[in-house]
Amino acid sequence: MKDYLVKALAFDGSIRAYAVCTTETVSEAQRRHQTWRTASAALGRTMTAGVMMGAMLKGDDKLTVKINGGGPLGAIIVDSNAKGEVRGYVGNPQVDFEHNEHGKLDVRRAVGTDGLLAVVKDIGLRDFFSGQVPIVSGELGEDFTYYFAVSEQTPSSVGVGVLVNPDDTILAAGGFILQIMPGTDDEVITKLEERLNTIPPVSKLIEQGLSPEQILERLFDKENVKIIETMPVHFQCTCSKERFADAIIGLGASEITAMIEEDGQAEAHCHFCNEKYLFTKEELEELKQQAK
Repeated sequence: MKDYLVKALAFDGSIRAYAVCTTETVSEAQRRHQTWRTASAALGRTMTAGVMMGAMLKGDDKLTVKINGGGPLGAIIVDSNAKGEVRGYVGNPQVDFEHNEHGKLDVRRAVGTDGLLAVVKDIGLRDFFSGQVPIVSGELGEDFTYYFAVSEQTPSSVGVGVLVNPDDTILAAGGFILQIMPGTDDEVITKLEERLNTIPPVSKLIEQGLSPEQILERLFDKENVKIIETMPVHFQCTCSKERFADAIIGLGASEITAMIEEDGQAEAHCHFCNEKYLFTKEELEELKQQAK
């Protein structure tokens, strides 16, 4: 199944819903960063939530999610936008532990629970919108749920999951975000709570071959769901050699001269996608002239 996201309404618009399959997207991040199992689960869950949050934006708007719970994983950084593009990395990709007491990857231990989940939105205005909340779980789904409730004042349920193969490759990844609109009947909320308590983890649903639409149908029943839009999702980095060249020019001629004299070349590394760009002595000389 190709990765894609659906936007939907349920119960006559009482609930706004997003569901997504991110298996290939998380696989690309795992391949680029060579993340171990627990790190893959943490990064994949954050990217899955991040791409759904990006889908809530419009036009060229974009956002950044930063999670740092003080655990051995370090910070998780994810960028996404309104076009289904997402990228991300973790401070320490080689983190893995034995399964927790529930037989699952111990994401809480990797992430930690002493820190913050922060979201910064660039919506084309002079000032960015930013919100942050304490990490309450470390499992991340609950933390994003808490973020929506506290920072955006929107009662929500966030389910994100990643299944990892023994060889560290990604078996399945995806998630959903359900948001209750103002004025929703208590009966609808009760039905949703009951269903959330009985439905299998979202990664299991994707492993079983359920599409994002079918996941929402499991949550609400088919007759209660209206699909509004579908959009492809993929790992996409905005880095390029040209952008790094502009950054080198911005350092100034004297700094570029030092690079040439000390190393005879320069290598730029993108944290988000792990690409490396080599600048030869001749290229640096040209950039130095532009800096002047």
